Amino acid sequence: MAAGRVDVFFYGLFMDEQLLAGKGVRPTDVRPATVPGFALRIGARATLVPTPASQVHGLLMKLTHEEIERLYAEPSVQAYQPEAVLAVARDGDPVAALCYNLAEAPTLTERNPEYVAKLRSLAQRVGLPSDYIASIQ
Repeated sequence: MAAGRVDVFFYGLFMDEQLLAGKGVRPTDVRPATVPGFALRIGARATLVPTPASQVHGLLMKLTHEEIERLYAEPSVQAYQPEAVLAVARDGDPVAALCYNLAEAPTLTERNPEYVAKLRSLAQRVGLPSDYIASIQ
């Protein structure tokens, strides 16, 4: 771990490094990863829900504690809480990381087609697997 930086697993729109840069966040060591035992659920925004036979694809990034606090202080994401996950980097190495999730997942009937479209486009741009991108709904 780089001094003063921690690994964070992003699975939603915060995978966009340009979006993060606009918020003054400069991640380092950005790399694809999966987190087994969870599934992506999208309501108004995305979150992960425990699902033993599933896995979520996203990006690992190293951020400073100050950057993380600044990012999650915004009103639109204040409901997200950090939890520890064991991500698997594309090279197979396990990585202990923070992952921010909602305490209460959206219901199965909640939908946000605009968010889904943005996330699919971003997932394609960052190189997530095509079968995973097709499953984003």
